[in-house]
Amino acid sequence: MPTATFDHLNPEKKARVMAALLQEFSAHSLADAQVARIVTAADIARGAFYKYFADLTDAYQTLYRAAMTAVHQGVPTAPQGPFDPQRYYQAVTAFLTHFTGSQYDELIRRHYGENESLLPARSVPTDLPAADWAAMTLSHATIKAVMLRPQTQAAELARFQQALRLLAKGE
Repeated sequence: MPTATFDHLNPEKKARVMAALLQEFSAHSLADAQVARIVTAADIARGAFYKYFADLTDAYQTLYRAAMTAVHQGVPTAPQGPFDPQRYYQAVTAFLTHFTGSQYDELIRRHYGENESLLPARSVPTDLPAADWAAMTLSHATIKAVMLRPQTQAAELARFQQALRLLAKGE
């Protein structure tokens, strides 16, 4: 989590720092990222970086959360109530549409290809019904597969849709 100092930056400076983070983490993996390039691009002192973030991982996670928030704008969320496979399919296709060609395209591809394994595991809600848990897990696996191999999108989405239909039958 960024510090309160970062949260209270003026909007222009905060945008400059976030743009520098996006530039760095779109071009370099978390393992190869450098604070020096970020502070140069953001035109801030190295000490300021550490007043804003605990380390590079913290900065990366801050950027990635912001990217996910932006890319999920207008994307339907997992349905409440009875299992609805079509809603999951629509959410995945909408996410892929919003992400492709966005300013976060390379960041997200690099996340799945190189950075995801370097971060702490995310917690999954334990109160989800089994079909929703499976659909959520398959949603993320499908998105990852398409991001890493865009040419397989049609096949991945067809397989995802078939799996959702099977889940709906077994409910």
